[in-house]
Amino acid sequence: MNPQALAGLWIALTSAAAFGFSGPMAKAMLEAGWSPGATVLVRIGAAALVLAVPAVRQLRSRPRMSPAALRTLVLFGAFAVAGVQLAFFNAVQTLDVGVALLLEYLGTVLVVGYVWARTRKRPSAAVGLGVALSLAGLVFVLDLTGATMPDPVGVGWGLLAAVGLAAYFVIGGQADDDLPPFVLAAGGLGVGAVTLGLAGLVGAVDLTFTTHRTTLAGWGVPWWLPLTILVLVPTVLAYVTGVAASGRLGARLASVTGLTEVLFAVLASWALLDQWPGPMQLIGGVLIVAGVVVIRRYESSEQAHPESLGGMLVEGDRLGAPGLASQQVNDRVGEVRA
Repeated sequence: MNPQALAGLWIALTSAAAFGFSGPMAKAMLEAGWSPGATVLVRIGAAALVLAVPAVRQLRSRPRMSPAALRTLVLFGAFAVAGVQLAFFNAVQTLDVGVALLLEYLGTVLVVGYVWARTRKRPSAAVGLGVALSLAGLVFVLDLTGATMPDPVGVGWGLLAAVGLAAYFVIGGQADDDLPPFVLAAGGLGVGAVTLGLAGLVGAVDLTFTTHRTTLAGWGVPWWLPLTILVLVPTVLAYVTGVAASGRLGARLASVTGLTEVLFAVLASWALLDQWPGPMQLIGGVLIVAGVVVIRRYESSEQAHPESLGGMLVEGDRLGAPGLASQQVNDRVGEVRA
């Protein structure tokens, strides 16, 4: 591996590790009495302000955006940023962070169904195998035959986060040259914050803020500490390093490297929240990640066909989720999810 690619690999792992702190920090805020809506609102609003500086610099060369670009920005902010994070943070109220994240990763499988319905083209055997692996993993993650099943409401929120992640893939895949990376990120975060703020004003989303202390790694800490980490590490740092890594590694390697977010999230949850998935859930996690790898491997070979899966998928988590699997989107979106 040449020096540039090696540096890109370390940067990509830094990005994945940074994203892995999202769930534990959000869980700490929820235990301090904050509602999921309030946690998401402050996270994406503050991150939008931080990323506004590089976004403005990129806009200087593109002072006007097309109506299509503005429409993409609004949809991206409302559904792919605010929607997926709100669902994910609701899921971690009652589920372990690792389980909630694995449920969200099923958004990749939903995109396969979306592309199949849109193009009327049956997925290849490789994609079918990837879907089968992921669905088998879901059964193990839910541990349907175990003594203690995950909270069904939390599972519902996790699956809703998967829908939001699928929207992230599809909407992000429609981004064009009018939306450079930081413009899409800052604008999407800003739109998401405004959307949640308005929803809170009309009572559609609970916005509860507190100043209670919370717990990290067994230590009592003030509420602002996990919130600051949530804004700067798994949002701003993760996005910036994700963009930097994708330019050095290329879409395919960056995509696979980004999947290490699940590992980092599990480790962070174990260290900070004393959460550790059971054996069945660990097996399910391996199957889901393996399925996503198979699907994205096929996707990277189909980039030349804009109506195929290759035109749709980018690296998720979160703000997003969870490297970028589509080079077209890779240059514009970066990692902006939960």
